[in-house]
Amino acid sequence: MADEATKPGLEGVIAAAKQAPGRGLPPVHLWNPAHCGEIDIVIRKDGVWFHEGTPIGREALVRLFSTVLRKDPDGIHLVTPVEKLKITVEDAPFIATRVDRAHGALRFLTNVGDEVEAGPENAIRVEMGADGEPRPYLHIRRGLEALIARPVFYELVEMAEERQTPDGPTLGVASNGAWFPVGPAHAHQV
Repeated sequence: MADEATKPGLEGVIAAAKQAPGRGLPPVHLWNPAHCGEIDIVIRKDGVWFHEGTPIGREALVRLFSTVLRKDPDGIHLVTPVEKLKITVEDAPFIATRVDRAHGALRFLTNVGDEVEAGPENAIRVEMGADGEPRPYLHIRRGLEALIARPVFYELVEMAEERQTPDGPTLGVASNGAWFPVGPAHAHQV
C-alpha cells in the first residue's frame, strides 16, 4: 500500500495536512516538491473556498487545506512533501473575523481558526483600494495575510490613538510593542 502523503492531487493534500500533530502546522516551508500545475481551488475575496466551482462546505476540510498553504514568488500553493499545486486567491487567503485586546496585545481570530497576535512579526498594514476604501491586512504566517473584516477594522479604529508621524497626525494601534498606522487622524470622527 502506498504512503498516504504520496497520493496525487487533492487526496495527497488532505493526507499531508492530516500528518500535522495536534493543531500544529505542517512544515510546508521545509518541503520542496516539484510544481505539479494548478488545481481548481479558488479562495474568494469574501473568504469562501471553492473547488471546481462549488463551495467547500466542510469547515474542517477548509481548515485542513489552510494548514498546507504556502506563498511563493509565483503565487499561493497547496504543498505536500511530493507536490505543489497552485490555487487562485482573489485577495487574501484568510479573513480576520475578531479582535480582542489583552495585556498590551491585539489577538485576532481568522475564519479558519488561526489565532494570531499582532506585533513585530505579524504586522497590520492598511492600503487604499481603487475605490478609496481602506483595505486592512494582518500578517498570519510566512507571507500569508488575512484581510481584516470591516467590523473588526472599525473596532481597531475605535481603539486607535493619534500620534505625530513624518506624514502628519495619524491614527494607529499598538500591539506587543509595535505601533501600526490605521488611518489619518480624526478618521474615526467621520
